[in-house]
Amino acid sequence: MVWGVVAALVANVLYSTGFVLEKRALAGMPPLSAAQPGRALVLLACRPLWICGATALALGFAAQLAVYRTLPIAAAQGLFLSGLVLLLVLSSVVLGERPSGRERRAVGVIGLALVMVVASLHGTSEEISRSAPTGILLALCVPTLVAGLVLYTAAERRARRRHRQPTTGLAYAVAVGLIYGVSSLAVKGVSGHLDTSDLPGSVPALLATPYPYLLLLTGSSGLVLSQTALQRCRASLIVPVCSTVTCVFTIVSGTIAFDEPLPEDSLRLLLRLGGTLLALTVLLILPRHDADTPTSEGTRS
Repeated sequence: MVWGVVAALVANVLYSTGFVLEKRALAGMPPLSAAQPGRALVLLACRPLWICGATALALGFAAQLAVYRTLPIAAAQGLFLSGLVLLLVLSSVVLGERPSGRERRAVGVIGLALVMVVASLHGTSEEISRSAPTGILLALCVPTLVAGLVLYTAAERRARRRHRQPTTGLAYAVAVGLIYGVSSLAVKGVSGHLDTSDLPGSVPALLATPYPYLLLLTGSSGLVLSQTALQRCRASLIVPVCSTVTCVFTIVSGTIAFDEPLPEDSLRLLLRLGGTLLALTVLLILPRHDADTPTSEGTRS
């Protein structure tokens, strides 16, 4: 359990650093379009700073694999939310983004949620599931992917309207969060099938499952969509909302698909569920629109 918590915190540092580096690199690039993924990938690959950010995210992914092997999926997601605090600090210091009062209060809510989730792990020995029935997994993932793509397309159409109110990019963040939620379930499945003592021998069994293909699909689509959203909107809004949506979807769907039991102790159960619900309230207190003030092109959608 201790190593799982440490790995989760390391993943948070890597993810926050990676997102901020990517956002910094995106500021000086030509406008990206999700409708032209090949062009977007070529432009991204030509930016050394963006590559550094992507490398940090890849290392965070490796740490995430270790987390899912040692912690229940609900607890792991609660810990991942703690990285939002560091993300907001880095986006303020490095990117010059200034969070609003409601966004600062959201950080406090997330911090409290983290404490509650970590407290729910004390003295527990919950079973860690390694796989999920394919039918249940696809029944949860396919409609979610469709919903995410439809929501992103609708946000793109609204963004092209003239005389629109400046948006924070909330719809973009929710859409990407749904896609990364499916990716998180795929990561959970991959971690369960990889045998660290015999990696080559465990690959054939892994390739017979839907996990690597879901991971490839969500990783590639999520990369293009998230970078387009990051370029147009503030990282201090996009990443927290995206992470919260991913967390809630992964906890609810992952608990069902992987059949991991919640804590039997009433206090631990209250802390686990209460921490997750507190994190969800972040979506309710964040503003949908930016103040209509002069701002740079890179921070408006």
